[in-house]
Amino acid sequence: MKVHEYQAKEILKRHKANVPYGVVIDKKEDWEAAYSDVVTKSPVVVVKAQIHAGGRGKGGGVKVTKTKDDAKAAIDKILGMQLITPQTGAEGKKVLKVYLEQGLQIAKEYYLSILLDRSLRKTIIMASTEGGMEIEEVAEHSPEKILKIFIDPGIGVQPSQVRKLAFDLNIPSEAMKSFQDLVTKAYNAYIAEDCSLLEINPLILTAQNEIIAGDCKMDLDENAMFRHADNANYRDKSEEDPLELQASEFNLNYVKLDGNIGCMVNGAGLAMATMDIVKLAGAEPANFLDVGGGANVTTVTNGFKIILSDPNVKGIFVNIFGGIVRCDMVAEGIIQAAKSVDLKVPLVVRLQGTNADLGREVLNKSGLKITGVDDLREAAATIAKLIK
Repeated sequence: MKVHEYQAKEILKRHKANVPYGVVIDKKEDWEAAYSDVVTKSPVVVVKAQIHAGGRGKGGGVKVTKTKDDAKAAIDKILGMQLITPQTGAEGKKVLKVYLEQGLQIAKEYYLSILLDRSLRKTIIMASTEGGMEIEEVAEHSPEKILKIFIDPGIGVQPSQVRKLAFDLNIPSEAMKSFQDLVTKAYNAYIAEDCSLLEINPLILTAQNEIIAGDCKMDLDENAMFRHADNANYRDKSEEDPLELQASEFNLNYVKLDGNIGCMVNGAGLAMATMDIVKLAGAEPANFLDVGGGANVTTVTNGFKIILSDPNVKGIFVNIFGGIVRCDMVAEGIIQAAKSVDLKVPLVVRLQGTNADLGREVLNKSGLKITGVDDLREAAATIAKLIK
């Protein structure tokens, strides 16, 4: 689950990490009270759009203001704007909240992130002297500027590791203690809150030799949300894809993609393989959709509704392996779903496993225009051909 910058900083602050003072607003009439509050900390106030995307500054979503009139003008422009950044796509995102934050006297900007290295089964802390820049470009063109330390999850981050990272980044000696404090507390927050990503860019060295989180991006692992009931309040449904949001309400694992073949599969691994085989057949999957091992009439019907809500879908490929679930039950669900949504696009169904023969018989007797194919590669080739 993605959270906004101001929310990520709330979490960091909860773990005693050093963050700038700020106030978030979602109504333009609240700007003056918020400004008057923040300006007591600094004569410079930064107005920041709050959307789940990076590159806000490039799109005009971050403004540094030095007067009250400038702050008002920035808020009037940013709050409610359709902000387009490299990460939003051409359609952009509407800004529903802005964050007013105290300005800092910046001496140097760094990059810091904490994430999981799955291959090593360790947490990795990455840092660079090239803060504030596109870290992907730094990694591509100057990989030697990306520093990494690997943390054994059994013992956590060690002071010696943070000190070495500070020396490698040429952190001034006067800021060493502040750097060690922030990195350690950021790591503690990452672990305690079950994050999948914590990124601070820029990590700021101030003129007063303080290390402070100038910005923060944080992703929380939804699978661990049962341990963090309060963090569920950070969810911003307005930032989520409407189809993905609707699917989550049906307890379906759905991710919208850019293709035109709607895929309905039971099991995440089989769903990934299905998308691969669709691409190998020369078509493009429109989604990842795992209806789960206990698929029934209701889940299949809801799955069809979600898939067909995407106007790009020109055909549907259902690929079911009957293990726990019976293929005849899924076939009944497919028939009811096809009737209820008035299916008008080609539908290819592959059933294998428990009661697969019975399931195929149910589909054949339905009188609906359903193409049944047993071989996976052939099924993918069939749906690719039908949409053309």
